Amino acid sequence: MLKVAIVGATGYTGLELLRILANHPEVEVVSVTSREKAGQKIKDVFPFEARFADLVFEKPDVENIAPRVDLVFLCVPHGAAAITAKAFLEAGVKVIDLSADFRLKDSQVYENWYKTTHPCPEIIEQAVYGLPEVYREEIKKSSLVANPGCYPTASLLPLIPLLKEGLIEPQSIIIDAKSGVSGAGRSAKLRLIFCEVNEDFCAYNVAMHRHTPEIEQELNLAAGSSFSINFTTHLVPMSRGILATSYASVKEGVTEKDLRGALSGAYSKEPFVKVLEEGQYPQTAHVKGTNLCVIGLKLDSRTRRAIIISAIDNLVKGASGQAVQNMNIMAGFSETIALETRPLFP
Repeated sequence: MLKVAIVGATGYTGLELLRILANHPEVEVVSVTSREKAGQKIKDVFPFEARFADLVFEKPDVENIAPRVDLVFLCVPHGAAAITAKAFLEAGVKVIDLSADFRLKDSQVYENWYKTTHPCPEIIEQAVYGLPEVYREEIKKSSLVANPGCYPTASLLPLIPLLKEGLIEPQSIIIDAKSGVSGAGRSAKLRLIFCEVNEDFCAYNVAMHRHTPEIEQELNLAAGSSFSINFTTHLVPMSRGILATSYASVKEGVTEKDLRGALSGAYSKEPFVKVLEEGQYPQTAHVKGTNLCVIGLKLDSRTRRAIIISAIDNLVKGASGQAVQNMNIMAGFSETIALETRPLFP
């Protein structure tokens, strides 16, 4: 039985981990932390929680938690995550970090985009980027996995195979992505209250979203060249889900069949990536509550641009579900355990 802790268990990603792990037969959650709720039982804060109802929130004391666990999920903000991760690693505990602290390989890029000095640059090279469909073999051997961001997951899965096959022009890539409000976290913010979000649809962090360098890093690796992208994010008045529409010019002679073949070839054996048939396009409702990424595409014959649409649940494949998928790989479990949930449709 794998013993795990969730550091930062009262946020959306921590709660989603509890929801998923409640159905995992090979995992025991032995510690959940919360500075604010320390000393209270889970059922006193979240009455809907059944399996872990009597588990008591404790303070994130690494010395106390580390001897009791094999692996820890870090669901805390960037900066704090890196320091905590280093302490757990030194205690011999494997770490899956859901923050951005170890996603970027260049600490200077991290500092430029996150406007702070990286607290533990010396262990960045230990981290494996936790996109299983691309880095599965590296994840198997890793003790530190950097769980990808939600927008990058939705953007990278459809684009990486097309770049690897040399079917699209890298410099032409534009990603237009929309997210539900839970993507901003559970803390109180004026722009996220009901009256600010309801019946509204807006772009935010235009040309400066922090997930941009993460997407560029992985796309550059896939293409074997250095280039920049246009990435624009939007906030949609729904609780969860991401729909990303990516545009890219195709190379001379490339057909829609070639594009679809590259995606199908890359993901035909992947349990959580589904490439739709011609004329079908994903919706966020098709993936709600699941660890799926669903992809559809169309080649515009007039403009010679590929239009690739992908949908994920930002809290599952975009965060906690992918974290459990990574845990399963690291522990040698079947990759799909606890993650075969059907969509909550409608």
